[in-house]
Amino acid sequence: MVLRLLSAVRFGLVILVVSAWSGATNAAPYAALVIDARTGEVLHARNADTRLHPASLTKMMTLYVTFDAIRRGELTLDTKVKISRKAAAEQPSKLGLKAGQRIAIRYLIRAAAVKSANDAATALGEAVAGSEAAFARRMTAMAKALGMTNTTFKNAHGLTENGHLSTARDMTTLGRHLIYDYPQYYNLFSRQTTHAGVRQVSNTNRRLLQNYKGADGIKTGYTRAAGFNLVASAERGNERVIATVFGGTSTAARNARVAELLDMGFKRAPSRAKLSKPERPNLVTTPVEPKVIKVAPTITARRSSPRPTQRPDRAPSEDMLLAIVESVDNNVSQAREEVATRAAQSTQLASAGATVTPVRRPRNLVQAAIETTEPLRKPEPRRIITRASTSGGRHWSISLGNYTTRNTAERLLLKTALQEIGTLDEALRKVVNRPRGWEANFVGLSQDKATLACQRLSARGHDCEVRGPGA
Repeated sequence: MVLRLLSAVRFGLVILVVSAWSGATNAAPYAALVIDARTGEVLHARNADTRLHPASLTKMMTLYVTFDAIRRGELTLDTKVKISRKAAAEQPSKLGLKAGQRIAIRYLIRAAAVKSANDAATALGEAVAGSEAAFARRMTAMAKALGMTNTTFKNAHGLTENGHLSTARDMTTLGRHLIYDYPQYYNLFSRQTTHAGVRQVSNTNRRLLQNYKGADGIKTGYTRAAGFNLVASAERGNERVIATVFGGTSTAARNARVAELLDMGFKRAPSRAKLSKPERPNLVTTPVEPKVIKVAPTITARRSSPRPTQRPDRAPSEDMLLAIVESVDNNVSQAREEVATRAAQSTQLASAGATVTPVRRPRNLVQAAIETTEPLRKPEPRRIITRASTSGGRHWSISLGNYTTRNTAERLLLKTALQEIGTLDEALRKVVNRPRGWEANFVGLSQDKATLACQRLSARGHDCEVRGPGA
């Protein structure tokens, strides 16, 4: 009887040990790091350099690279993005975007930061780098530039993928850079709700934001492989602490642990410390060129032979552009005066009973003025070639804004065409009288040409808006 009892106890202990080990092997590995955000000083660390699955903490880098692209002028918050099938098919959490839908960058940023939407993250990656694979490479390069030496990205959203790994230390570093490198965007992470273009969305981190004093971000993440992750920041008085947890067992357990770590950070951090902001990296990138769409050739009347492709190192100087614009501007005035004089003479002759040949007003005064402009003789003599063109099935346009006089709008269009000869050489210049003034437009563009031209003009600080057919 005793032997049977001992056997039963031993068997029960074996089952208990096996069960405990099984549960341990199924749990995601735990890691944590706490720093003084002002100085970067580490206040607590545990498994901080273990490479683990970051889950949606990945979107912190997706957003950082997007902010960097906006800073460089590669796109703007108002740039419209066409949602691909790949982006629309991403697994939840998602905003619910449809393939072919167009939405502004600002709403994709909100959805990725607040809702942690996977479809929005993929769409951002494709907008910035042309494809998610190219964007992942840019994310990894940015990570290395930030000093995140143990991080490799394979996608823009953070769903589990082989080789897509980071560490508590690297993600804490990234959170600190988001706070100090892009303070103008950091408030996104503290919004408990926001409108993401198609609907209102709630913050995945709202429980900590509501319940922890001073909490103002940053980002949550969860997958089965990663567990419940969180990079959190809180500010109290002059002190700011960042705490990161990987491998939480539930949302509640993770938030409770992060709150403990933040409390520990505020206790250990000095009340006064000199702010030492991290240095923002200057990653060398290649702007994405829109894909070329081949169209059937359109027969157009040409006033001269085609202009060879301009070499980048022989672009007209600012002085030359101004000289061309002033020369054309003078000829525009002369053309208008000539038309007015001939019209007055015709009226006088008609009143005297003489036969009068009707006065034909030039179809385009700027065009006529350019045709009579003498070639400049500055360092590299160059002839400005114009061509009569039709839209050729290209119905996209860009607007440069409204101006007080027609002459100002025409002058701007000409100067802009000379500056952006590579993208606007086939565009037609059009000035429209609007209630708010004379609107300067380039029309007859393909979608890709219009988008590329607007990106380049925006990078120079010019107002520019892309408009589709019928806009």
